[in-house]
Order: sequence, then structure tokens, then C-alpha cells
Amino acid sequence: MRILDEDSNRSLRTIILYLTRSEASEFRDSVDLLLADGKFRHEHISSSDHSREITVCLYDANDLEGFDERSIAIIESE
Repeated sequence: MRILDEDSNRSLRTIILYLTRSEASEFRDSVDLLLADGKFRHEHISSSDHSREITVCLYDANDLEGFDERSIAIIESE
């Protein structure tokens, strides 16, 4: 697991997610889509007013094609 704070461009060790039932359902559905696809994908989960967003990525450490340099550095450095 890797966590990137895009605002500060820093890797984080821990976070707390506060989700509504609707957001948790969307999060679950997004993860299900990632797992069903079988290849690199990412999904966005937005708050109801779209002021906040979680991006969830599925990656294979042995195949990082499609990731930008910053993402690869985060994945490989932890």
C-alpha cells in the first residue's frame, strides 16, 4: 500500500477516511471494478459536492507501465 498526499507531494504512512454510507458504497464499487478488470486501472471517488476526491489505483510492482515517474518512485521507495 502506498499513500500519496498530492497537495504536499509527500508519501504518507497512515490516513483516516471519514466516509458517508453513499461514499463507502461508491468506494466498494470502485474497488470491485479494479479487481474485476485484471489490469492497471484507477478509479475516482468524489464527495457529494465534488470538493474532495480519493483516487484508488491497482498496481503490480513487477509491471508499472502506465504510471507516471512520481507514482513509480512512491511505489518503489516504500
